[in-house]
Amino acid sequence: MPSGDVTRLLAAAGSGDRLAFDRLYRAVYDELHRMARSNMRREGRAMTLQPTALVNEAYLRLARDAPWENRRHFFGAAAEAMRRILVDYARQRLAQKRGGEIERVTLTGIDVPAAEPDLDVLALDEALTLLEAERPRLAQLVAMRFFAGMSIEDAARALGVSPATAKRDWAFARAWLHDNIRSRT
Repeated sequence: MPSGDVTRLLAAAGSGDRLAFDRLYRAVYDELHRMARSNMRREGRAMTLQPTALVNEAYLRLARDAPWENRRHFFGAAAEAMRRILVDYARQRLAQKRGGEIERVTLTGIDVPAAEPDLDVLALDEALTLLEAERPRLAQLVAMRFFAGMSIEDAARALGVSPATAKRDWAFARAWLHDNIRSRT
């Protein structure tokens, strides 16, 4: 669906039009499902949550946050909602194990120059929260790339920056997160 159509549906849904809200869900479902599948691939076999369940839960959370300013705002909010759901899910699994090993999330397919092959989603969330306090745009970029599975180009477009700026920001954010997480272990 063209970007302008989604933007119009977002505006209508944000003003309380229930039909527009339903049409919006159908219009963005495939994109949200692609984002969820990307997250599930990184989670591996330890993840029992299904992409469809992640999409549905994220959309329910997004519905509480309406209205959205534009497509960029909506998909940024979707990435953040998926992040929160995955972090909550990881915390629940950890609590169920009563302090057992933390589930690992691999960064396979994401260009991360880390010495360690996998990353703890809870450690990533803590580091991302700190990054967000210092550099909000970089935190948004990481959420879009890691939790939403967006390409550099798509994330750059969503953030309203050039792909070159997004690449520089991505390199800085990866290094910053790696150093922050590594310093805590």
